[in-house]
Amino acid sequence: MGRFGLVFPGQGSQHPGMAQDLYRNYQSVRDLFTDAGEILGRDMASLCFEAPREVLDLTINTQIAVLAADLAAWRVFSGRSAATPLVMAGHSLGEYAALHAAGAASLGDVLSLVHRRAEYHQEAVSVGEGAMAAVLGLTREEVEELCLEFDGDDHCVALSGDNAPGQTVVSGHAHAVAEVIAAAGKREKGKAIRLPISVPCHCRLLQGAAKRLEAALRQISFRDCTVPVIPNCDPSLLHSPERTAELLVRQITSPVRWRETIERMAAMGVDTIVELGPKKTLTGLVKRIDPRLRFLNVEDGASLEKTLTALDG
Repeated sequence: MGRFGLVFPGQGSQHPGMAQDLYRNYQSVRDLFTDAGEILGRDMASLCFEAPREVLDLTINTQIAVLAADLAAWRVFSGRSAATPLVMAGHSLGEYAALHAAGAASLGDVLSLVHRRAEYHQEAVSVGEGAMAAVLGLTREEVEELCLEFDGDDHCVALSGDNAPGQTVVSGHAHAVAEVIAAAGKREKGKAIRLPISVPCHCRLLQGAAKRLEAALRQISFRDCTVPVIPNCDPSLLHSPERTAELLVRQITSPVRWRETIERMAAMGVDTIVELGPKKTLTGLVKRIDPRLRFLNVEDGASLEKTLTALDG
């Protein structure tokens, strides 16, 4: 069995019907959705399986839905495998799933925190005012130069994610992001695509949301992680009861340093990455970061069986 790490996706991985196969076939997932629905006062099965794309793409819905799908994959994986991962991480919202999987936060606490996080995000910037875009084919330094060119006091745009070589993310006011998209397309090999996310995450427009979340985080008693969890905002650190609240506050306005996260996993001795949650977005990024790693995922029953077989082999 390889030395594996677990990763959990965040916003952008959502799609109608996510986790439905797991819900149909595993009582533990049905119990999860029931518990989550009682905690949040929402019909989580209806939201994940039946909501139209435009409803699911609203941050207020996206965050709790993707978290539920991530945790569904974790429940079936951990229920079937006795193997212990070497390390965990989650991309943006996925960091909360990793913290719960590592035992640092209860289900009720992590669901309530993400619900508040989503509300604070949505209320910080009106729908249509902000945007995010993936920039392909340019270096991080080139994207930072474009952001500096178009950034201003009421014209915010900034690097919000370093996902992989040649793949970064920018966030800010919709009109400023549109200018970066246009400018990136004029660069050799450059291309930018607006993302299906209704709030400009990981930039200074969410400073108000970060302050509100800080107050909520003070009410949570985080526990030691049973497996190390790497934070998005500073992959040189690890989560601990003393610093988790601070790291999650910083995460709101700091770029997601995913490339460095995977590089640290590899440096720790990980040779296999298992993605738990909808789609295989992170798997695609990991392939670009370090193609020497083995890539597995769990999003439905078929992928679960394939992953368990591969890990046992």
